[in-house]
Amino acid sequence: MLKGLNPLLSPQLLATLRAMGHGDEIALVDGNYPGLEHGRRLIRLDGHHLIPVLDAILSVMPIDDFVPEAIFRATVKQDRDALDPVHEEIIACCARYEPQRAVAPLLGPDFYPRVRAAHTVVQTSEPRLYGNVILRKGVIYP
Repeated sequence: MLKGLNPLLSPQLLATLRAMGHGDEIALVDGNYPGLEHGRRLIRLDGHHLIPVLDAILSVMPIDDFVPEAIFRATVKQDRDALDPVHEEIIACCARYEPQRAVAPLLGPDFYPRVRAAHTVVQTSEPRLYGNVILRKGVIYP
């Protein structure tokens, strides 16, 4: 245990977040997502839901402000505008840390390849469908 760090940030997850560079992306996925198949690197956080994990990661990781969009969420099938409760919670959590950044919806054909290209996939036990989000790492300014 460490002071000031959310205990959901496991040693493997902390090392990964630290090793990621500017522009690298990390995907947080629900319990139904094919994480092992899609992840170049997979970190399992079984027993934990998406929002607490997202909150823990955002507490230490800067979001990229060099690009127009750096936070992405899955969509309900092909409906870009549909917001399930999990999406509303993703948006609210991200707004606490990054109030100037919008959460961009990505349709499946765009979302899945981006997860496959991500630096790391974090598989949660989130039971709600479409509970998936991608974060693009930013920089810490001097």
